[in-house]
Amino acid sequence: VQLQASGGGLVQPGGSLRLSCAASGTMFRLSAMGWYRQAPGKERELVASRTTGGSTNYADSVKGRFTISGDNAKNTVYLQMNNLRPEDTAVYYCSADGVVTTTLNTIPFRSWAQGTLVTVSS
Repeated sequence: VQLQASGGGLVQPGGSLRLSCAASGTMFRLSAMGWYRQAPGKERELVASRTTGGSTNYADSVKGRFTISGDNAKNTVYLQMNNLRPEDTAVYYCSADGVVTTTLNTIPFRSWAQGTLVTVSS
């Protein structure tokens, strides 16, 4: 399963960006998609996640500012980021959890997209 992410860039503090991530492949079924980020010198952290059932989870630092949404039919997840702060600057990674189905069994997977850089600076 391959993931393609887009939407990063440079924005001023208080601005907005929208990230998108689409999963593609064959014989797979997703259970959840999410966004992680990694700032320089820091560990990768969960930003937000969404199950295909619609349940969402957010890091405390982004609650009220970021919104994760998705389109199950398109195997796509979005991250709307509002009121961005300099501390949101990081490389953002999309992830997808699910299973690949074969004639014999189902194989769980987690895939990652290439990172997309978000820079919040004046």
